[in-house]
Amino acid sequence: MKIFFKPCALLMSRKILFPLFLLLLPLVLNAASGLWNSPLAGGPIAYTVTEAESPLKDYAGKYLTVVYLENLNFARIGQNSNADNVSWLLEQGYRVIELDYANHSNAVSPHINRDIIAINDALASGSFCGLSNSSTYRSYVLFEGYRIARDVAYFKDDPTVYNWPSGYTQGDSLYMDIIYPANPREPVPVVLSFSYSNSYATYDSNSGMMTDAQKHQRLYLPYTLGLFDDSFLEGAPARGIAWAIADHPKYCNWGSGKPTGGANDTYKSYQTNPDAAQKVKSAVRTLRAKSKELGLSGKIGIYGFSRGSDAGAMAVGDRFVPEFENAGLHIGLSDDVQAAALGPGVFDFTQIYNTTNDGDGNLETRCPWAWGPLNENFELWERMGAAYLVQTDLS
Repeated sequence: MKIFFKPCALLMSRKILFPLFLLLLPLVLNAASGLWNSPLAGGPIAYTVTEAESPLKDYAGKYLTVVYLENLNFARIGQNSNADNVSWLLEQGYRVIELDYANHSNAVSPHINRDIIAINDALASGSFCGLSNSSTYRSYVLFEGYRIARDVAYFKDDPTVYNWPSGYTQGDSLYMDIIYPANPREPVPVVLSFSYSNSYATYDSNSGMMTDAQKHQRLYLPYTLGLFDDSFLEGAPARGIAWAIADHPKYCNWGSGKPTGGANDTYKSYQTNPDAAQKVKSAVRTLRAKSKELGLSGKIGIYGFSRGSDAGAMAVGDRFVPEFENAGLHIGLSDDVQAAALGPGVFDFTQIYNTTNDGDGNLETRCPWAWGPLNENFELWERMGAAYLVQTDLS
C-alpha cells in the first residue's frame, strides 16, 4: 500500500499543479520587472510591467500604457486593492507599469510631481522602463486607487466651422478622458483641462480617405504636459482631486482653418465662437453628468495652459448666452464651474492691438479676415473672448 500510495499522491499533486501552472503561465510570460531611477526617491525603485492579453494600440501601433504609482505615502481615496485595479486595467487592454514607492516619505505632493515629469519625459522620448513602444499620446500616469474612463464623447463637431481639411464633411465626436477613484471613500471634486495639442481629422491623399492618424491627440506628451514639465493634472489625486483632459475645441490643426468661403488659414492660432464656447460648456455638462457613476462630487475646476487656457476660460463667467448654452450634450444640466486656474491666454480679442510685435501677429492680421474690422464690429469681436462672459463679481 505504501508503494502504491506515494505515486498516487504525486500523480494527484501533478494534476493539481499542472493546470495551476497553465493558469499562471500567461502572467509570468507577460510580466517583467526591474529598477527605475526615481528623482523623488533619489535612487532606484522597483517596477513591474504586465502586458494585457488583448492589448490596446494607438493608430501607430504603439501600446496604450498606464503607469500606476502604488504604495504612496498619503491616504488613498479609492478603496479597491491595487491588485484589483491593475487587473481591471489589464482587462481593458492597457499595458500596466507599476512603480512601487514602498511608502517613501517623499511620495506625497508636491514631491511626487517630480516623478510625474520624469515619467512623461521618458514616455515622450519613447523609452521608459526598457520599453520603446508605449504610446506617446495615449499613455497615462495614475495614482493607486484610480481608474480611467477613456474616450467619453462630449460634442459632435461641425466641419463647416473650420472647413479643414478638405474632404472632412462628416463631423467627428470630440472626447475626454476621466481619471477617477474606484469605489471612493467619499465623492471627490474633479479638475478639467482642455488640451493644448489639437486633435483633428486627417485626409490621406494617397487613399483618398479620411484617417484617424491625428485623432485623440489630447495627451500628446511631446507637447502637452511633457514639453512644459506640466504635472498639475496628473498630480491632482495626491490632493484628493480627480482629473479629466478633453480634446481642444478647435478640431483642426492649430495653424489652419477658415470660415466657409474665407481665406486659407484665417483661423491660424486661434479659436472662434460660438463653436468654442458651445463645446467647452458641453464638456463641463458631460463631466457633471458622469459624476455619480464615477464617484465625483459634481464640483468642477478648470485648469488651462496656453491654447488650453483660451478654451478653458470659456467655462468661467456668469453671463448667460443662449447660443452658447443650447448646443451639445446634456442641455439643461448646469455648466457652472467652482474654480479656475488659468495660465496666459487670449481672453479679450478687442485688446490685441494694444501692443504690437508682442507675438500675436497672426491674430492682429487674421482676426479681421474672420470678423471684419474691429472698429466696425466691436460687439462681435467682444463675444469671441472669455472676458465677455464675466458679467458680475460672482464670476
